Amino acid sequence: SLMISDVEHFIKGANTMAKSGEKSGGHGKKSLKWKAATGELQEAPVAEHEATESGVQPPKMATFPPGFSIPEIKNKQWRHLMFTRWKQQQRKEKLAAKKKLKNEREALGDKAPPKPIPKTIDSHRVYDEAKVDPNDEEVAYDEATDEFASYFNRQTSPKILITTSDRPHGRTVRLCEQLSTVTPNSHVYYGRGLALKKIIPQCISRDFIFVNENHKTPNGLILSHLPNGPTTHFKMSSVRLHKEIKRRGKDPTEHIPEVMLNNFTTWLGHSVGCMAASLFPHNPKFIGRQVATFHNQQNYTFFRFQRYLFKSEKKVGIQELEPRFTLKLRSLQKGTFDSKYGEYEWVHKSWEMHTNRRKFYL
Repeated sequence: SLMISDVEHFIKGANTMAKSGEKSGGHGKKSLKWKAATGELQEAPVAEHEATESGVQPPKMATFPPGFSIPEIKNKQWRHLMFTRWKQQQRKEKLAAKKKLKNEREALGDKAPPKPIPKTIDSHRVYDEAKVDPNDEEVAYDEATDEFASYFNRQTSPKILITTSDRPHGRTVRLCEQLSTVTPNSHVYYGRGLALKKIIPQCISRDFIFVNENHKTPNGLILSHLPNGPTTHFKMSSVRLHKEIKRRGKDPTEHIPEVMLNNFTTWLGHSVGCMAASLFPHNPKFIGRQVATFHNQQNYTFFRFQRYLFKSEKKVGIQELEPRFTLKLRSLQKGTFDSKYGEYEWVHKSWEMHTNRRKFYL
């Protein structure tokens, strides 16, 4: 290990190098906020060609005394090198602690204590009074009498019209075509100068999906249940088409997929989940092994269309198909689409809803 006088000499030399290279960016613009913890080991670079007076080569890696602060090194290159080595040492200690804990749990077997719950935003979610209890009689009654009851009872099969804004570009057109292959009983109609309010009377016997675009990129989605509503408006982002997905599977088949809804726990999320599930007939063909997933997390809804593969009796693989995108709810409106005189049940207000990051509405 180095002596304290050697460390001070090293710091003075590094600071001298920093002053000489001040014009070339030796000093950082931002102040460093991290320091080495007391008692932790820090590694100091030692030149290989340097030797002591006795001719013995000094060790390549040395440790600094406790309490040494990395920000005291003003030379940018040396400071970055020391910080990198400190992070490597922290990573090694963390892996060693994990390995030790794993060995202890294996040694204890069934007597091992339960694993601690990871500290995430979802696990520390603020309790919401609007959370739905699946065993509640009121919830069961609403499900049996709402607008989508005939779909879930398999009395009617959904019919969907997918339309776009005026003169859509290629990316929006391909997204609509892939949505039509995912949702059965769907038809694509490209907007040509017709306003959305004029399209609604022509598709009164169908539900419709309206895809909006901006700068040649899909950025919005309106889902409306006809003839009496409701209507939801989503912001669309992170759109990936079939060719843009890595390790994708083959094209979807005509089999009716299974539908999976995750984390729609509030009254608002329950309504949005029912609208999403009503796009698919509720008699899935398990032979096709296709699954449409709507996963809600932190007010974002992630859509994935996948196919599962049985590799063995215990292992199952997943292939992602087309397409994938992320939705964020902007509004829930009663009745059909009417941006001027419509009655809204819920509207996203960022100035009121983003005050607490641990409160979610779906």
